[in-house]
Amino acid sequence: MRVADLMQRDVKTVPDDATIAEAVAVLADAHVSGLPVVDGAGKIVGVVSTTDILEAEAETADSAERERLFDATQVSEIMTRQPRLIGPAADLRAAAQQMLRQDVHRLFVEERGQLVGVISQTDIVRRSRRSRCESGARRPLVLSLVGDGVLAALLGSVHEPVGSGQ
Repeated sequence: MRVADLMQRDVKTVPDDATIAEAVAVLADAHVSGLPVVDGAGKIVGVVSTTDILEAEAETADSAERERLFDATQVSEIMTRQPRLIGPAADLRAAAQQMLRQDVHRLFVEERGQLVGVISQTDIVRRSRRSRCESGARRPLVLSLVGDGVLAALLGSVHEPVGSGQ
């Protein structure tokens, strides 16, 4: 299965000169946790996420400063500058592995320099659920996509066995 088969094609964006308040409105209306930030030519230059916004807000001292942050700060000042990209022809397994390795929840799909979609961990998990229900399989599609070794390595680096004495 390819990324193009599962990606969301209707991607909301926010211009790099939008205020944080404008980005919050788009995030809320689209029910997403991150948006690609585009320049005047429509090229992806970053990602603004709810985490970026919460971190910026946490640094404000009072409500007046918070209002200035939302109304006068451009998203380009708080965005993550290196969006994670993938092509539509990429294998779904490669996309899942890239998200896990890079510790991101979504990849923006770009073709010939243009944004054509987004694929998220949630999209892959939903597909896994549908495939499981349709086939009656016992092995989750997620394991087929990322591979037992990748998942074990990721989980093993986080969790030590109880009673291991290490």
